[in-house]
Amino acid sequence: MTKAAQRELRLAGRMARLGTETAFEVLVKARALEAKGRDIVHLEIGEPDFDTPGNIIEAACDALHKSFTHYGPSAGMPQLRETIAQYVSETRGITATAEEVVVVPGGKPIIFFTILALVEEGDEVIYPNPGFPIYESMIEFLDAKAVPIQLREEMDFRFDVDQLAELINDRTKLIILNSPQNPTGGVLEKEDLKGIARAIGDRNIMVLTDEIYSRLIFEGEHHSIMSLDGMQERCILLDGFSKTYAMTGWRMGYGVMRADLATHVARLMTNSNSCTASFTQVAGIEALRGPQGAVEEMCAEFKKRRDVMVAGLNSIKGFSCRLPKGAFYVFPNIRETGWPSKKLADTLLEDAGVAALSGTAFGDFGEGYLRFSVANSIENIEKALDRVGAWTTKNL
Repeated sequence: MTKAAQRELRLAGRMARLGTETAFEVLVKARALEAKGRDIVHLEIGEPDFDTPGNIIEAACDALHKSFTHYGPSAGMPQLRETIAQYVSETRGITATAEEVVVVPGGKPIIFFTILALVEEGDEVIYPNPGFPIYESMIEFLDAKAVPIQLREEMDFRFDVDQLAELINDRTKLIILNSPQNPTGGVLEKEDLKGIARAIGDRNIMVLTDEIYSRLIFEGEHHSIMSLDGMQERCILLDGFSKTYAMTGWRMGYGVMRADLATHVARLMTNSNSCTASFTQVAGIEALRGPQGAVEEMCAEFKKRRDVMVAGLNSIKGFSCRLPKGAFYVFPNIRETGWPSKKLADTLLEDAGVAALSGTAFGDFGEGYLRFSVANSIENIEKALDRVGAWTTKNL
């Protein structure tokens, strides 16, 4: 019997608009080189290199033994939703309730669900660029118009609020903010947030405020636009456990939003994931209610690594790097090398054994930059700096 010819795969047209997250692609290339015996310093992936604190792990193990292995409510367990509401109320200076909280498997679903719930085809969404690539990907996937606002190096990678005001029009449905910011480490100041609120004015525009790095601040303090008078009902707060508690593999994040919107986002959870794993939610309660010393120690270590990385990059020919105020990334300007970002990132991996990301992985305004994660030991960061320095000495 002859084998039947494989039929043509007919993908929906929207799949051509779906982007990706380059960090995972570079990680695969780096692992392939390691499989061939190469020594690679991993500065490409955005996850803490620390273990999840022991008290959180113990809470999860205890939950498994107590049969927290079954379906739970799509919006999240009531105990965790209440804990999150209390935490957000305390940290943002607002009054949040459990009915306004939706727990999801990771932070990305809040991006996807917010855009799905609020944005129609042809609507405009303003988002930071260079920025987390999933913003643009999801906007375009749903056939809306992605409107980038440039993060400016001369403003410590904040954006010009006057430019934002010029971009807002009658088709603007949503504005996405991210502070502290991936990939630049930039932090929006309180006056920036006030200016954004003024630019929105009385228009019926919602704000998705991605604050997943809110506990990783090195200078000053974190400010949320949700804290400003009149803005809470217009905001969807995205936060979670991955970055703060080194829980990336646990897949747990949350959104805080007006209760009527939370009902619809929970319905999207029902249709896509059913619910977030119950035992991880028990661990989430412990994370927020338990000791916070591990979080403070991790942040302090990231700050030390940042200082080493920035000082080292600024001593390398063709590189200049500002001191990021948050998150665990540095975003050096490499224009004086004369190399395009993607080509330089690929070459540093192949020739120097240093895995970094091209600034263009985060949007068109990322050309002329690279992103290095400092979620690695100081020893490995210094090794990477030596390798990059040696490469530039030989090739520039």
